[in-house]
Amino acid sequence: MAERPRKILICSCEDTMPLDGEAVARVCRGADVVEGRQLCRAELDRFRKLAAGGAPLTMACTQEAPLFDEVASEIKDSGKITFVNIRETAGWSKDAKAAGPKMAALIAASAEPTPNFAFVPLTSDGVTLIYGKDEQAIEAANLLKDHLDVTVLIKPPSNMPPLRVTDFPVVKGSIRQAKGYLGAFELTVDDYAAPNPSSRGELTFGPARNGATSRCDIVIDLSGGAPLFPAADLRDGYLRADPGDPAAVLRAVLKARDLTGTFDKPRYITFTEDLCAHSRSKIVGCHRCLDLCPTGAIAPNGDHVAIDPHICAGCGQCAAACPTGAAAYALPPSDALLRKLRALLGGYREAGGKQAIVLFHDGEHGLELIDALARHGDGLPANVLPVQVNEVTQVGLEAVAASLAYGASAVRFLIRAKPRHDVAGLAKTIALAQPILSGLGFSGARVSTIETDDPDALGNALGAILSMDGAAKPATFSAVGLKRDVVRHALRELHAAAPAPIDIVPLPQGAPFGTVVVNVAGCTLCLSCVSACPTGALSDDPEKPMLRFAEDACVQCGLCQATCPEKVISLKPQLDFRSATAMSRIIKQEEPFECIRCGKPFGVKSTVERVVAKLEGKHWMFKDSQKRLDVIKMCADCRVNAMVADNFDPFATTPRPKVRTTEDYLREREQKGES
Repeated sequence: MAERPRKILICSCEDTMPLDGEAVARVCRGADVVEGRQLCRAELDRFRKLAAGGAPLTMACTQEAPLFDEVASEIKDSGKITFVNIRETAGWSKDAKAAGPKMAALIAASAEPTPNFAFVPLTSDGVTLIYGKDEQAIEAANLLKDHLDVTVLIKPPSNMPPLRVTDFPVVKGSIRQAKGYLGAFELTVDDYAAPNPSSRGELTFGPARNGATSRCDIVIDLSGGAPLFPAADLRDGYLRADPGDPAAVLRAVLKARDLTGTFDKPRYITFTEDLCAHSRSKIVGCHRCLDLCPTGAIAPNGDHVAIDPHICAGCGQCAAACPTGAAAYALPPSDALLRKLRALLGGYREAGGKQAIVLFHDGEHGLELIDALARHGDGLPANVLPVQVNEVTQVGLEAVAASLAYGASAVRFLIRAKPRHDVAGLAKTIALAQPILSGLGFSGARVSTIETDDPDALGNALGAILSMDGAAKPATFSAVGLKRDVVRHALRELHAAAPAPIDIVPLPQGAPFGTVVVNVAGCTLCLSCVSACPTGALSDDPEKPMLRFAEDACVQCGLCQATCPEKVISLKPQLDFRSATAMSRIIKQEEPFECIRCGKPFGVKSTVERVVAKLEGKHWMFKDSQKRLDVIKMCADCRVNAMVADNFDPFATTPRPKVRTTEDYLREREQKGES
């Protein structure tokens, strides 16, 4: 059965914003566009009629989404409803009259499906440790004792009165190490001691010991010291509050009361071990994700890394930086994000919009600023297209390249003035994108961040962006596939749409694209680099001694450079747009050495000849034996046969020179002095 045409309901919200139904209909071909004035109240019956019939419905309102969902649930044959915000993002603006193309683009992008993602269960039984230094920890425990299984750990020194009734344990100690997450914390406590029951004026404690272990589901940190975890605000189940801020302490207590049961946490990162280029044979190559993870969720695990989904907070910096695509973001995947950008920028251009600026923002900080700017300021400019993502730091080079290729004139990232975690990964993404864009003729500040918590400052920053033209012939490609393929595809399309394309763009150190430079004269074709290369960029030939290189597959992990015994390999970061269609190039090839007995080719001719030249007449084992030199020139089979047939005795040769000691040298010096 054919799917029914989509219905699109746009509302002027009591005539507080102009509508352009024609632009929406032009972009969303085949859809039934309906305009309203107050669909949530006076025209609610009209919504009921439109929602009936089973056709998919797009409602251009997010404020009243709960009401529309409730009404639709009462209709037997209502279709699926998708909500999109065109009021705070477009209609409530001083540029509202020119925002028709933006509204149409936002509605078109909302039709892109959102892929499903997996969850990780976190289970908490409510076992809680309150870590404090004074009576405030006791007060917090009193608020929680009827709801959670509470233990108080007092950080020494402390002068606290004993409890009249021991409703919960109170112990002494300092947390030396902490690990884990909601439902599975493990703490190492030094100076641990239990209280004496006979404590009278103040709590006294028994003998202390170090290295005690405490396991709990929730940790409330009121100690006022350094956080127990990196990026502490992002650790599920770890609630830290300033003991000098009673409101913050109360918020932590109230939040802890709700942390019992089983919770579904998104699995933010999809990790494929086989693609990881971390190490080979205990030699470390790529460590980008390890350097960037703010929560410590990533750790080495043999030749690859391991990502703990229980600790991962979803910043996405590992996925943005991963050169092979082993770590890929799942909310949404990179190809799904690019398809949304394609619909957004394509719809904006088709509706007559020009000089689009893509604004990536998150759903907490970014939405609040955009909402405040719309309600109390001038709103977003008509050419600024907001794109909400889970975390701004998840956006990688592929999204930046695709945005410019699809016709955007600039890209901005909205982040907090004081980010909750390090955003070094985003800075590296921008630093990688800038030379590529400049090299392709995209002049000006095409990519940068806006770091503010002030909506007016956001509006001023967006208004100050200089007018810049996008690509003359924007791309229309649809991204499909794994991340590495998506990145390459987006860069090729950017090259095709660039104002002044060139074949090779130099990149900064650490870039995930480039070539290898080999000192051919020093290369012995041992092929250690081939066995170490995790992506197959370096390869050999089974028929003859040869080293090949395919630049399109190189991720600049450095394993070949670190593995090479002759140290003749170096890395050269660059982006060669010809590499995608180029054949692998031959770095070095030689003729094999032919066995002097059977003629079978084996080894490398220059290597065998070099070994013979170094041994002949110089090494004590080969001074007077041509047979021994001939054995080196034989293949493995003939070498064994020759040794057996000729009764080859490896020890029957010229005696090895006597080892000379310091005494020998001193004796000779003394004899020369006497003479």
